[in-house]
Amino acid sequence: MKAFQYRSIGRAPEVVDVPVPVPGPGEVLLRVSAAGVCHSDEFIMSLPEEQYVYGLPLTLGHECAGIVESLGEGVKGISVGESVLVYGPWGCGRCYACSRGEENYCESAAVQGIRPPGLGAPGAMAEYLLVDDARHLVSLGGLDPVTCVSLTDAGLTPYHAIKKSLPILVPGSVAIVIGAGGLGHVAVQILRAITPSLVIALDTAGDKIDLARAVGAHFGFVTGGAAETMLMLEEEIRALSGGRGAAAVFDFVGIQSTTELAARLVGVGGEIVVVGVGPGTVQVGFFSTPWESSARAPYWGSRSELIEVLELARTGRIKVEIERFSLDEAPRAYESLHAGTLRGRAVVIPSQAQDPELDHDPEARP
Repeated sequence: MKAFQYRSIGRAPEVVDVPVPVPGPGEVLLRVSAAGVCHSDEFIMSLPEEQYVYGLPLTLGHECAGIVESLGEGVKGISVGESVLVYGPWGCGRCYACSRGEENYCESAAVQGIRPPGLGAPGAMAEYLLVDDARHLVSLGGLDPVTCVSLTDAGLTPYHAIKKSLPILVPGSVAIVIGAGGLGHVAVQILRAITPSLVIALDTAGDKIDLARAVGAHFGFVTGGAAETMLMLEEEIRALSGGRGAAAVFDFVGIQSTTELAARLVGVGGEIVVVGVGPGTVQVGFFSTPWESSARAPYWGSRSELIEVLELARTGRIKVEIERFSLDEAPRAYESLHAGTLRGRAVVIPSQAQDPELDHDPEARP
């Protein structure tokens, strides 16, 4: 089968031929319908050799939708031919966090060497994917796998981050989304769907702000100008909250300039939520942040939350903006990700699951 693999530190990933995996006891083999492209992939491929811990070669892709192809011995509760999404943050299944469906916070995964697909285990940028346990599969129930595959991360991650802040996202509150790209534009929709907050989107790119406004942001501002311009912009944003500042600032970039911006925009009793995989940090202290404000860095989400995200999609309240690529075009999808030219999320579709909407003409692609 074809697979898109990161094979050497510092070199671009490539499409190669590898054997089709065979499911062992308790495992499930999927015929991949779609795989999502994520900034996390770019992050791990940017790591120097002394920091890289994900194994080589690594088949990329931690967002996966597929059709159940075959079952290993002892697998029950799922049928061949069923269309499913893969819950990505695999855990041990036995610790307290896992018993709550929060395998994203598994207490034993690191010790036992359990890693998510595409982030240590072979991922979904291939024609087939081996899933370690049927509990990591969630039925699509008729939803389109191509348009919904990114919900496993680009939907689940912001939903988990926002859900924790619901007690302070009350009527009259302001929620700010920094970074209106792949995750941020979904965060805007989730905020509009499950909170009464005024939603403000910030990004350095005007087209990302246009997307945020199109999917529901009440206000959108382009950031990154001169210091005086930024000061005026921050004053304008604070005025929209009646001078109180934001109840919650969700940073989907996570570099130092954005975390510092978040700290300047949050209000008394507010939350700074750093979701983006970047090196930025937040200084929390008596003289550095408003009283009673806090900062947290959530990771991915729980299995039950993924089901809730799918219900939002099923009722039409959230939708991921996507661009389609074939598996052979995967290198170009990652080039577009690196260049920042994607509108929303890139989805890679293996040839055996060919999407009729897939455009093979590079000149015709927006």
